[in-house]
Amino acid sequence: MAEASISVDQDQLSCSVCLDLMKDPVTISCGHTFCMRCISGCWDEEDWKRIYSCPQCRQTFSPRPDLCKYVAFAKTVEKLKKTRLQAAGSGDVQCDSCSEIKQRAVKSCLECRICFCQIHLEQHENLFRGQKHNLMDTIERLQELIWPQHDELLDMYCCTDQSCICMMCLVEEHNNHVTVSAAAARSEKQRHLEKKQREIIQQREKELQELRTAVASHKRSAQTAVEDSERVFTQLICSVEKCHSEVKQLIRDQERAVMNQAEEQLERLKEMIELSETPDHVHFLQVTDLLKH
Repeated sequence: MAEASISVDQDQLSCSVCLDLMKDPVTISCGHTFCMRCISGCWDEEDWKRIYSCPQCRQTFSPRPDLCKYVAFAKTVEKLKKTRLQAAGSGDVQCDSCSEIKQRAVKSCLECRICFCQIHLEQHENLFRGQKHNLMDTIERLQELIWPQHDELLDMYCCTDQSCICMMCLVEEHNNHVTVSAAAARSEKQRHLEKKQREIIQQREKELQELRTAVASHKRSAQTAVEDSERVFTQLICSVEKCHSEVKQLIRDQERAVMNQAEEQLERLKEMIELSETPDHVHFLQVTDLLKH
């Protein structure tokens, strides 16, 4: 809302004589307001006829009215000036025709070589109506488009030397060179850059696709390696468990064999003890003979 208010004030606070923000504003009896210097200058030219008119509505006055500074109006103008000064660092190109606080330029004229705000652009168009002045979007460094040696616009391009030139350069130094208009050279170079950009994008897309393919292949290889390692380790674990089981079984079998052998020896020892204690000599002799065999 504040920006809209400032925009309205800017139109209302412009002097219709100089088209700039009013300086020392005064209001005359018809209700219109002007810079004191502007209305005084208009009336100075009308002194000879002793009838003074309003530059805006053409109402006449006689005698010449006294002018007093419109204090409230002047404060409003100063407030707008401060608002513009605060926004001066925004990077906008300034109007070259504004005599007071510079307004933002909206167009640049290559013939006049200056930048115009909207108000001064309208004044410029009225002044050069019917003439083909080359207007373009605002250029921050307009003088860079002018070749200082000839003070001419750099509107040609020398393909031989690959440099921007003016019409005088074309006549004096580049008359045997391959030259085109700056606009045509720009179009050609832009097509070349766009082609190069497309090629780079296509190359990057190809590289990206190759990278994606390589990543996918690596993932598959990694997954296969993991599965193979799991299979190998599973087989190894099974083999170890089988060996472990076989060793345990062998130990048990050996233990059982040793125990059986020990029991047999104990049994024979018991029989021999019993035999040695028998009082039957014949039985003793017969059994001992059997034991020999």
